[in-house]
Amino acid sequence: MMPQNRGPRYGPTGVGQTAQPHPTPPLAPSPAASRVPSLLPEQVLPISAAVKRILVIDDDTKLRQHTVELLRLEGYEVTEARNGREGVERARRDLPDLVLCDITMPEMNGHRVLETLRAEPRTAHLPFIFLTGWSELEDVRTGMNLGADDYLTKPVAPDELTTAVRARLRRAEATAPAAGPARRAPGREATAADLEPLGLTPREAEVLFWVARGKTNDEIATVLGIGLTTVKKHLESTFAKLGVENRTTAAAMALEQMGSGK
Repeated sequence: MMPQNRGPRYGPTGVGQTAQPHPTPPLAPSPAASRVPSLLPEQVLPISAAVKRILVIDDDTKLRQHTVELLRLEGYEVTEARNGREGVERARRDLPDLVLCDITMPEMNGHRVLETLRAEPRTAHLPFIFLTGWSELEDVRTGMNLGADDYLTKPVAPDELTTAVRARLRRAEATAPAAGPARRAPGREATAADLEPLGLTPREAEVLFWVARGKTNDEIATVLGIGLTTVKKHLESTFAKLGVENRTTAAAMALEQMGSGK
């Protein structure tokens, strides 16, 4: 005979604890805490429970299928496109949460894909990661200046790929416009020029812009076409002007400035 009136085995406090009928509601976050997109460890910014959709655009069939399989094993819903033109059509139709795109492709190259998606309001804010070879670093610089969020150099290690994807999805959620009146014109992307009102020179603003996007000094040097020592000098000057001591605090100020559209 089955036992009667047994309480649930899994309660809100852990295994073997009885569930409380009226659990205490969680405290609401303070308004100040939501002003600046978080740069804390990834457990503070969990990806939404909804399955994320990723579009992979690459004319290399073997590499594309390998990337798709890896991302599906990570639990993502993945669609694929064989060239840039097909990729744009799928992005318009499916509105993925993130786009992984090769640069050198037939029909339409990665730069044109990015420009096309950034020009359309429905796809303008899609996180966009370039896949590139070592011989295409000049193309990477062009793509990043067009508004790409990141780039990965092929062949990409599986952990590097999944880490980059998770980071960009979290950043997209953290910087999503909050409910309420918009403070920047709809459809306009934040740019380095938005940081110049902080008292920075145009080049300092460019360096800080990429710091806020999570780039290392080496990557910033590649994107901007300047030396690593020059990047470090610009950062030293920027920290002094902002009155901060590290890149994390500087990045948080930059994100706040770009989010406010002041």
